[in-house]
Amino acid sequence: MAEVIVAGGGVGGMTAALLLARDGHAVELFERLPRLGGKLAEHRRDGFAFSLGPSLLTLPHLFRDLGVARAAIEPAELCRYRFPDGSQLRARRDPARMAAEVERLAPGEGAAWRRFHGWAERCWDAAGRTFFAGPLGSAPRQARPSDLLATAPGRTLDGLARRHFRDPRLHRYVNRYATYAGSDPYRAPASLGCVPAIEHGQGGWYLPGGLPVLAADLAALLDEAGVRVHLGTGVRRLTDAGGAVTGAVLDSGERVRADAVVANTDAAELYGRLLPDRRRLRRVAALGPSSSVMLVLAAVEGRTAGLAHHTIVFSGDYRREFGDIFQRRRPPLDPTVYIGCSAVDDPTQAPPGCENQVLLVNVPARDPARWPLTPESYRDVILERLAERGHDLSGRLRSVDLFTPADLRDRYRAWGGAIYGTAYRGALSPFRRPGNRGPRRGLYLVGGSAHPGGGLPLVAMGGRMVARMVGEDFPR
Repeated sequence: MAEVIVAGGGVGGMTAALLLARDGHAVELFERLPRLGGKLAEHRRDGFAFSLGPSLLTLPHLFRDLGVARAAIEPAELCRYRFPDGSQLRARRDPARMAAEVERLAPGEGAAWRRFHGWAERCWDAAGRTFFAGPLGSAPRQARPSDLLATAPGRTLDGLARRHFRDPRLHRYVNRYATYAGSDPYRAPASLGCVPAIEHGQGGWYLPGGLPVLAADLAALLDEAGVRVHLGTGVRRLTDAGGAVTGAVLDSGERVRADAVVANTDAAELYGRLLPDRRRLRRVAALGPSSSVMLVLAAVEGRTAGLAHHTIVFSGDYRREFGDIFQRRRPPLDPTVYIGCSAVDDPTQAPPGCENQVLLVNVPARDPARWPLTPESYRDVILERLAERGHDLSGRLRSVDLFTPADLRDRYRAWGGAIYGTAYRGALSPFRRPGNRGPRRGLYLVGGSAHPGGGLPLVAMGGRMVARMVGEDFPR
């Protein structure tokens, strides 16, 4: 039996802690914030609830397998995409209905979508046998010689979109999947295009009460498993000797001994402060940060006719938008806006007759103090652009709160406010992310900045990988 410290109570750390405790290890989890769940958080005001993190649950079986029994619901549409010319694409879970919807939008492209979806399924299957089969550097047992070719190596996501579709609106639809990893579709690998295999296979789900209830469910399972959880207790640094970690020093100065440490922190935070390692920090920096987000939390009077749970309102120039974010390092003045309104499916999320609209825009991972305009001015830009595209909230706003990259940086100690650690740039970039095994014996990484990546299902996968690794390295 190993004594294990989990530094950080995000979903990846909670998953690893739960599985390790069930396997008989003595596990203590330290979380600097007064709650568990990491970015799976919400903001409440005057009866309105706003998600500050994930708004869609995919691969729910990963959490059911952990023991989460809460029933999930599936919105009528996966997402509604609104294009600059006023046309719309309603994404349906069923592949046949989705192909018909694509055909309605762009006659002749329905068959192309079927081919694209078939490619996505093959890519997802190959990734399951390789990239998602275990930690980086492991030899996948089920891998096939054809798996590498299945991911369209050497092609960008935008190149994949242009290979399958003629209509530029469908290029934007495909390119949007890069934002699931905080990346630029014109530089990100085509493999990110496997996401439709998930969404049109197992669907996109919502938990009544808001996705943050998942954190409460996992916390209850931790308690049942005997994990000792310390909230409001941060880790100042990790200790090591003889090439192995030996424990941690808490913010209070207390020393805690451990055989193994699972760092559920940003990799830049780990190698910059908790266990300084210049070489690995330079390696992280060379990859560059993912994008960050600006959230406008809009408490809206009245109901918006036809509003979907998830809506994407595209910008007029998608390539310029990502150039602003990743090359010019400034918030785009013509941004694509995600509108999330859980009150569409869950009336508990807003007062009667009202809506809790989360307006999300991708921005650089950079201190807003260095932006060419203030967050408040940028809020006005976002609202003006939405009004120009037919989503006018003038005269309907009861209150507006902001959540900026500075909030992400300060709350989660995320690198510049980067939401997913490093960005995907180039064909090999998924394999260059920080691995799950650290540079000291007994040190493991889990969370959005480590393999296999960010997002609820991926950090849960990472938690499982790390739990297996600790069990192999420290058998009972």
